[in-house]
Amino acid sequence: MNDGERIWESGSVEETRRIAGEIAQDAQPGDVYALTGELGAGKTAFAGGFAAGLHVPYPEDVVSPTYTILQIHEGGRLPLYHFDVYRLTDPEEADAIGIDEYLFGDGVCLIEWASRIRELLPPRTREVIFERRPERGEDCRRITLRQGGPA
Repeated sequence: MNDGERIWESGSVEETRRIAGEIAQDAQPGDVYALTGELGAGKTAFAGGFAAGLHVPYPEDVVSPTYTILQIHEGGRLPLYHFDVYRLTDPEEADAIGIDEYLFGDGVCLIEWASRIRELLPPRTREVIFERRPERGEDCRRITLRQGGPA
């Protein structure tokens, strides 16, 4: 672990949400979090916990925005812009939907599959990496928060 990195181990969906809520406590306007990990690794559970940490009403309604690309959750401490860019074929599509308005806006961006739009992410982007730990249990995940966007 280096100075720009924090690591947690989660043994359940609830624990992943709690960790996300803790991280959300430090979120500031304009923060961008790139969520990376394989399908089913906990990115959407993290997003729900992050929303709860921002005191967004109905955080249980935070689901993967796969088919809509963006879900906006307001009413909390900060607006939450939850992206899932898995279905985008190139970064220009993200540009076309006006992603800059959110990346440089007054809320917090959580971007699932952010490596697909790597070149659009601001340098201050934080990466949240989800890794399954099957040797420690079916629901066990290592969650790493790192300064700098996805490689």
